[in-house]
Amino acid sequence: MSLVNYSTREITCKIVYYGPGRSGKTSNLQYVHGYVPEERKGPMVSLATETDRTLFFDFLPLDLGTISGFRTRMQLYTVPGQVYYNATRRLVLRGADGVVFIADSQPEQWDENIESLRNLHENLLEEDIDLKTFPMVIQYNKRDLPGVLPIAQRDDTLNFRGVPAFPAAAVTGEGVFDTLKAASKLVLQSLSRRFGQDIQQP
Repeated sequence: MSLVNYSTREITCKIVYYGPGRSGKTSNLQYVHGYVPEERKGPMVSLATETDRTLFFDFLPLDLGTISGFRTRMQLYTVPGQVYYNATRRLVLRGADGVVFIADSQPEQWDENIESLRNLHENLLEEDIDLKTFPMVIQYNKRDLPGVLPIAQRDDTLNFRGVPAFPAAAVTGEGVFDTLKAASKLVLQSLSRRFGQDIQQP
């Protein structure tokens, strides 16, 4: 859940990038971190394992506005892609305000996408999160590779909620900020409904 800091007049929101291993979660965060001005971002923190890593950094967006006079600070996280790191996935997901699901567009990764999305839903339910209303965006990554399936074929299965979805090639930055802006907008809409004009000094 978002954190309200009354002394700095900031609301800190947490967005988690979720998806199978090597789908492009790390590439998304690295691209965003590389383009956010130095004075508006924290350092990139990497918690590495032998085969995967969890990344994190926070930043102050330039154009997301305020909620009841509070600036919004975004924290971006990735989860490990391998299923045997599920305990770490659950830990990273705890307290999230929104999720970006990174789907690998390569046909041979189709089963991994489905398994990872199912795992995401299971972990959200473990946190007592309503899947129907929780802010979520899907990114269909690696659209620059040959032989990828049409998005419509994947959307029928992965995007049954009809959430915003974007084609992307994260290594070049295509679709990265479109995805993040959509996720941030959904998170802020959710926060506005929660806080409204009720944020007051305790």
